[in-house]
Amino acid sequence: MIDKEDSLSVTRQCDILELSRSGIYYTPVPVSVKDMELMRQIDKIHLMYPFYGSRNIRNELWVRGYDVGRDRVRRLMRRRGVEVLYVKPRLSLAHPGHIKYPYLLRGLEIVRANHVWAADISVPQQAA
Repeated sequence: MIDKEDSLSVTRQCDILELSRSGIYYTPVPVSVKDMELMRQIDKIHLMYPFYGSRNIRNELWVRGYDVGRDRVRRLMRRRGVEVLYVKPRLSLAHPGHIKYPYLLRGLEIVRANHVWAADISVPQQAA
């Protein structure tokens, strides 16, 4: 796509193709052997304890003799796609026993004052 031997400068070619010039010169850095070993250990720990987060995995790595910080563990977990299993909050789910009342003003264009009045006269139902 970008030809460094072309008569057009690399800057001009990047402008035409709407690419950033830094992306053309970037060469990816391979993952270090130490990081690969840590990711392998993180995978092992995650398979044994899928509910462990970065703090517990870091503590487990300390027990196994690896001197590593929590931020590094979190970064390697993210790179590896390791996610902690835990019960997530279900805050917006309605209780199945509750009645959902329709919104009767949907689609109604309110154009003047006192056009629409509202009052809530519903009575909460008692559980049987």
